[in-house]
Amino acid sequence: MRPPIDPVDPIVEAAALAPNAARPEPQSVAAAVPDLDPVAAQRWRSLERPASPWLHEEIGQRMAQRLDWLVQRPRTWASWHPALGGLQAQQAVQARYPEAQRQALNEQGQPQGQASSAALQPGQADLLWANMALHLYAQPQALLACWRNWLRPEGLLFFSGLGPDTLLELRRVYQALGWPPPHQPYTDMHDWGDMLVQAGFNAPVLDMERLTLSYPSAERLLQDLREGGRNLHLQRPLGLRGRAHRQRLLHALEQQLPRNADGHLCLTVEVVYGHALKAAPRVPVAASSTVALDDMRTLLRRPPRA
Repeated sequence: MRPPIDPVDPIVEAAALAPNAARPEPQSVAAAVPDLDPVAAQRWRSLERPASPWLHEEIGQRMAQRLDWLVQRPRTWASWHPALGGLQAQQAVQARYPEAQRQALNEQGQPQGQASSAALQPGQADLLWANMALHLYAQPQALLACWRNWLRPEGLLFFSGLGPDTLLELRRVYQALGWPPPHQPYTDMHDWGDMLVQAGFNAPVLDMERLTLSYPSAERLLQDLREGGRNLHLQRPLGLRGRAHRQRLLHALEQQLPRNADGHLCLTVEVVYGHALKAAPRVPVAASSTVALDDMRTLLRRPPRA
């Protein structure tokens, strides 16, 4: 049973990352996400699951509604790790574009399904759909490069992930108990924008939505957290901690978490949505220039600008 999402119309903040847009000072964009355990993250991503996490499905349905913004219908599209991103959400995208050729990709960017000569190849996707994936990779730049590789020039990346306000109430409880963080750090959406530009994407647009999940009890809350993810923080405790630890946590959650008007415990989830175009190759301006053969073919296929 899914916990309620409250309020019905969550707060939405949007920021188009124009070159001269005013915004807070960006955090440093590191090659790796600090304190995210890459081994644990890979184990969680590759876990065989009978169904996609319900929250991923919910966010995927919300992201699918944003496809209304597209003017051109994709003829080909790639779906990143559908089992984790949401099988029902993928079906919603497929229902929008029934005539489009689809290629499912696993969490390492390899094609899923039976290989055939008609299968989509890297560099051919008009759209790459990646729901709830970006925050689960310790090397996000490598992931963005993989996504870029599957897109054709000026193809569109559509993605979502968790932002830094996710589970902030739970972090406060753990901090009050003197415990290590309950989850890995999440990256600010402005830093995602910087990374997209560095990875060779144009015109990145990101917006943020805050959802409030409510639970009738701390037991139900912990069950939902367990089903939806793992603590991937490098400093997480190792080994089992026993019943006394669990009872102390349940008591702290009941006493310290905020409650809504119905008396249910509340947790915040910050969802970052984004889309960006794969930048077309450009010929450097110089007395003598060297252009890769594939880039030259792409340049020759592009229509002249008005």
